[in-house]
Amino acid sequence: MTSNDYDVVVAKKAPTPVRFDMMVADRLSAFVSINHGLSLSAAANMLVDEGLRMIEHPGVFFRPGPTGRRAGLAAGPDVWEVVRAVKSARAAEPDLGERELLAMVAENTGVPVRMIRVATGYWAAYPDEIDAEISAADAAEESAERAWRRERELLTG
Repeated sequence: MTSNDYDVVVAKKAPTPVRFDMMVADRLSAFVSINHGLSLSAAANMLVDEGLRMIEHPGVFFRPGPTGRRAGLAAGPDVWEVVRAVKSARAAEPDLGERELLAMVAENTGVPVRMIRVATGYWAAYPDEIDAEISAADAAEESAERAWRRERELLTG
């Protein structure tokens, strides 16, 4: 190994050695140090997976947040937010054609149709991930509303 390389073994069925340039290895170590709970191996696996997903779905990138890292649209909302809007629009207007549905969602969200298609394409590839984020958001909103109603009852009688 040269002084500019750093070896990492990535587990699959059999270990796969990966050699990082020293600058990449240093940035990976820095990433791990600020993302508590991630091992070097887990961080490398996550970042490679995210990179491959971004190549497969141009316009999607990953951002950190209170619920963890999640897929988002470049300069736009999270993928789950767009997909939830599409599902909501479909439920409200089941007879709309595809173009009309996309136009309605674009008008209501301000997200361009081409980016809505990026989000729905990502959802089609990773539906469990996005549906879990939608479910978590729905549960959080319901919990917040219940708390708000209880507070209103206490304060207003």
